[in-house]
Amino acid sequence: MTKPLNKSKKRIIIAFAIMYGVCMLLCFRVGWIQVVKGAEYSKMAIEQQTRDVPIAAKRGVIYDTNRKELAVSATCYSVWARPANVRSGKTKAEKDSNQQKTVSTLNQILGKDEKEIEKLVTKKQALVKVDKYLDKETADKIRKAELPGIEIAEDVKRYYPLGAFLSHTLGSVTDDNAGLSGLELQYNQYLSGISGRWIKNTDITGNSLSYGEEKYYQAEDGLGLVLTIDETIQHYVEKSLKTVQKNTKADRVMCIMMAPKTGDILALAQVPEFDPNDSKTPLDKEEKAKLDKMPDSKKMEYWNSMWRNSLISDVYEPGSTFKLLTTSMALEEGKTKISEHFTCTGSVNVAGTKLSCWRSYNPHGNQTLEEAVGNSCNPVFVKLAQRMGITKFYNYLETFGISNKTGIDFPGEGNSILQNKDTAGPVGLATMGYGQGVAVTPIQLITAISSIGNEGKLMQPRLVKALVDEDGNTVKEFDTKVVRQTVSQKTAEEMCGIMEYVVAKGGAGTAKVDGYKVGGKTGTANKAKNGGYSEQTFSSFIGMAPMNDPQVAVLVIVDNPKGVKFGSQTAAPGAKLILEDTLRYLDLQPKLTKEEKEELNKSQVTVPDLVGEGLEEAIGILGGLSLKYEASGGTQDEDFIIKDQYPKAGAKIEKEGTVYLYRK
Repeated sequence: MTKPLNKSKKRIIIAFAIMYGVCMLLCFRVGWIQVVKGAEYSKMAIEQQTRDVPIAAKRGVIYDTNRKELAVSATCYSVWARPANVRSGKTKAEKDSNQQKTVSTLNQILGKDEKEIEKLVTKKQALVKVDKYLDKETADKIRKAELPGIEIAEDVKRYYPLGAFLSHTLGSVTDDNAGLSGLELQYNQYLSGISGRWIKNTDITGNSLSYGEEKYYQAEDGLGLVLTIDETIQHYVEKSLKTVQKNTKADRVMCIMMAPKTGDILALAQVPEFDPNDSKTPLDKEEKAKLDKMPDSKKMEYWNSMWRNSLISDVYEPGSTFKLLTTSMALEEGKTKISEHFTCTGSVNVAGTKLSCWRSYNPHGNQTLEEAVGNSCNPVFVKLAQRMGITKFYNYLETFGISNKTGIDFPGEGNSILQNKDTAGPVGLATMGYGQGVAVTPIQLITAISSIGNEGKLMQPRLVKALVDEDGNTVKEFDTKVVRQTVSQKTAEEMCGIMEYVVAKGGAGTAKVDGYKVGGKTGTANKAKNGGYSEQTFSSFIGMAPMNDPQVAVLVIVDNPKGVKFGSQTAAPGAKLILEDTLRYLDLQPKLTKEEKEELNKSQVTVPDLVGEGLEEAIGILGGLSLKYEASGGTQDEDFIIKDQYPKAGAKIEKEGTVYLYRK
């Protein structure tokens, strides 16, 4: 009996040893889970039980000056996945089945790549965004599918109801609704608002736990912007620019309209434009195909160029439009007067350098200051700049705001490029006097010229006049700001008279609007290239109306027009289209003398004497009389001097009739 008992004892001891070992292993495992891994598992449990639902803040609405909506936040939906819950189930097969069902269903509803969806829903994250900007119908389909671990959250998307309208000014936003360019970027801190959250404890099916906590943080919507832009005037401008581009085959056409007395920007446009609802896709099919072929490293450069607002960020040589500033300086300093006469001999010698008048073949001869501006006679402005002297000239550039940025509320404002005062020398001063060798931003030029229409007061330009809450209540107003006095009221009035003469009787007649006193100046400047000048031009017109009490200033720039390049034939007609619509819209009534009314009502006009004139000036003069023209050839030549015309000077013909011009 002894041997069997010993065997039984050994078996019992071995059994107890095994049980003891298993218990020790279980104790060690429990300790490992609860002590060593306790914090990690606790975190995983909280993540599985906690649902942190983001609540997007609505981006503030952007309105025009009359509270018409230009940019709004549209309600949309986002799909979120909780990877830990997507693979719910008791067995591996059940988990795989639920995962595959989720991936397959989302693929069918969203139309996204199945591998991409699978990669997202299996990420080692608590919460992953699968898709965004879904409409309600799509979101409802996903809800009805009742997919494990998949949630639908309400979201907001920036929407521009007018598409490409005002695109370079409004700008666009990123996929996360943050300002990317334009006013969206400049005022992003006001527009974006503060996102909210809804945090709650739930079971795997999404039901709230009875012992769980729930916190709700309300989203704070962004503030809205009220712009100085008038949607109606902006529409007139964009329509006219497209007409100009079609007629001139230009690379770009741009325009700023400003209220001289306040500095308010009424319209700011350039074509071609882009659609901020899909800001990375060019509207032109050829450009889209070109972009698609670009490497990723080049695409951002292309997009920045497409979004860039050249009217504020880029510089150009203003050409003859700059002569208005030179004339203002000289009048203010008493270096000339309206009645002074000048003699043009076709050129002028400055420090051994011959600077020619554009009409050197047939000099202007004797002319008053008013006529010199109308004739755009370079030697006269060389003389005025010389009388000023380089120090005074540069001081006035600063006074007119040409030396510094205007401070407009827009990102990426550029600054002028001026010759170094100490090295410009006599020739540099002379060429700047007639608008060459100096580059300005369009916003600098129109701000400076607008001071002439505001009794010499220079206003700081602005695009936003107020911030409003979601109910339309004004939260903050931005006041207009007088920067400084550029010239006296007397000089400003004299300059208004000169500008009116240039349109009424000079080379800018194609900008004339029947019934209104319009003033302005055309300019045609070759584009700078590699230290010299190319054959491409910037053709422009700057003006104001009505000149007895200027309410609007307009600058139209045509970049590289094909065919006739003169500002009188490219930019000025565009400005006329804009002014005709805008002046009527603003309900500005014509203020004409009895003689002017009689002249306006005549069906016939007297053909002017154009022999000896250059083609650009002739085009402007005929345009001011509502007459058309046909030139004998070589219309792109700057030295096109008229030798003969038909009908002859003094003949009476119907308005809109044609005068035939023959070159010298």
